[in-house]
Amino acid sequence: MISIKKLIFCFCFMNFCLAQELTTQIMPNYRQADIRQIIEAVGEVTGKNFLVDPRVAAEVTLLSFSPMSPDTFYNAFLATLQVHGYSAQESDGIVKIVPDANVRTLAGPNFSNSADDFVTQTVVLQNVAVANLVPILRPLIPQYGHLAAHVGSNTLIIADRSANVDRMLSIVSKMDQAADEEIEVIRLENSSASEIARMLTSLNQASVNAGNAPPAQIASDDRSNSILIGGSLNSRLRYRALIAHLDAPNESGGDTYVRYLNYAEAETLASNLQNQFTNIASGTNSSQNLSIWADTGTNSLVINAPNNILQDMILVIDKLDIRRAQVKVDAIIVEVTEDVSGEFGVTWGIDGSNGNNPVALTNFGGTTSGVAQIGAAITSGGATAASSLGNLVQGAAIAVGQISTDSNNVNTNWAGILSALRGDAATNIISTPTIVTLDNEEAEIRVGQEVPFLTGSFTNTGGVSGSVNPFQTIQRQEVGTSLKITPQINEGSGVKLTIEQETSSISAGSSGAVDLITNTRTITTSVFVDDSDILVLGGLIDDSIRESEQSVPLLGKIPLIGGLFRAQTAQEVKTNLMVFIRPTIMRDSIQANFETNAKYRYIRDLQLQQANDEIALIGNAERPILPELPSNPDQ
Repeated sequence: MISIKKLIFCFCFMNFCLAQELTTQIMPNYRQADIRQIIEAVGEVTGKNFLVDPRVAAEVTLLSFSPMSPDTFYNAFLATLQVHGYSAQESDGIVKIVPDANVRTLAGPNFSNSADDFVTQTVVLQNVAVANLVPILRPLIPQYGHLAAHVGSNTLIIADRSANVDRMLSIVSKMDQAADEEIEVIRLENSSASEIARMLTSLNQASVNAGNAPPAQIASDDRSNSILIGGSLNSRLRYRALIAHLDAPNESGGDTYVRYLNYAEAETLASNLQNQFTNIASGTNSSQNLSIWADTGTNSLVINAPNNILQDMILVIDKLDIRRAQVKVDAIIVEVTEDVSGEFGVTWGIDGSNGNNPVALTNFGGTTSGVAQIGAAITSGGATAASSLGNLVQGAAIAVGQISTDSNNVNTNWAGILSALRGDAATNIISTPTIVTLDNEEAEIRVGQEVPFLTGSFTNTGGVSGSVNPFQTIQRQEVGTSLKITPQINEGSGVKLTIEQETSSISAGSSGAVDLITNTRTITTSVFVDDSDILVLGGLIDDSIRESEQSVPLLGKIPLIGGLFRAQTAQEVKTNLMVFIRPTIMRDSIQANFETNAKYRYIRDLQLQQANDEIALIGNAERPILPELPSNPDQ
């Protein structure tokens, strides 16, 4: 059964063929007709041969209300293909109808009289860089088209329908024009090139931001005291007139110049400039007209000098008045110490004076020494003897003996004390002093405390009662960490450091001492370290063992019993000390803010951890907390 669409198409086609036989003017009308059938009709009218891609399929509506010639009808057919996303590419007498996405891969003409033909053209640019045009032109090319640049030959490649290619060529021709931009060099006679360039740059930026003028390139050559201007002719003329006005001599005829300094110290710089340029001016008989003085309140220089010397002086000031980099130095001091000691010995005492027997004592060093105490114990006896024996030794002690307090009882008093002591001490210290200083400026940080040391004492034990008050003499000594450093930044990212570092601490000894013991570690050196690297400055690894034995001659060598006449001590000390350094160069405010914020937040986090703990006896009190850093570092 024949569908209604096919009947309509056959009827239209019969009318079309009849009209073709009668005249060369045709009026095609199609409603939702298959595109392949329209291709057949076009072939009948134009006599062209078509090769249709299998992917070509669409229902087409083409209405005409005036007669068309065969050529006009073919152009309408090409427009219909474009509307439905297809293209016709003619080659060797065959018209290939393919989807738009594939047409650029087919061979086609470079030029075409038909606006719908797909063509490829290359354009060699003469005045504009092709890489600069591609981002501008690409939005004008449809997805199925192609736009590319060959930078080596400065050539633009365009593949698209003929009408759009012609439009692109017109745009390129208008943009590929010789510019009137040149570089002008204007030598100044009375003003400083760097100062004039700074003012013109600010004016140029303001004009560009306001959209009043195209941008211009402005630079200064301090060696020749010249201004370099690049840009359009109008911009160059505008700035040339400004330079001529600014480079006029001083109307009052004076040679006084005021320069406000940003970073350098005016008083120091004035002295150095005076010494430097006085010698130069003396060779030109101009030294009497040269004077430089500093206004410390405004940190500025007031200079009176001939123009030629003034220009050289301004160049020197520009080189010296710059922002100096800063260096943050972190010293890492690590000390781990272990001290283990042990003592064991026996002390004997015999007092036979009442029985006409000899008096004998053994006395060994260390904790078993106590000749006076054991003698007092023997002679005193009773509770006093026990008290005296208790003061003999440190550690554990076992005492045996016979002590009589009856003067009529003639006995020999004797006593023996066995003592044992073990001591363990450990020290673990990590110090990380941090200091920030300018390049080539010495800085010092000292963190410590004053520790009192007993140096002497006096007690009133005789003479007139109350004539002399007992007293003690005390000397205070600083214990802590000090760091003195002078950094010097080189041209790259390295830093030369001159360092004086000292660390002192109170030692926890394993054996008894009369007073406090302090440890002191000092390093004085010069090193070179790269930015943010860690370098070891020095250290100490010490492992020592000390053993000693004291005995009574002959008696101490007797097996088994000889142990009663000997005293032994042993001590092992392990010390591990290392000192590291890490410099960080801060060349601008961004790096300085970053390092500062890191330390600030570290301290604030510690305070926040303690914020919830109530203060004993003061329940309503709040712990102090640093304010939060602003989101904008410049605030």
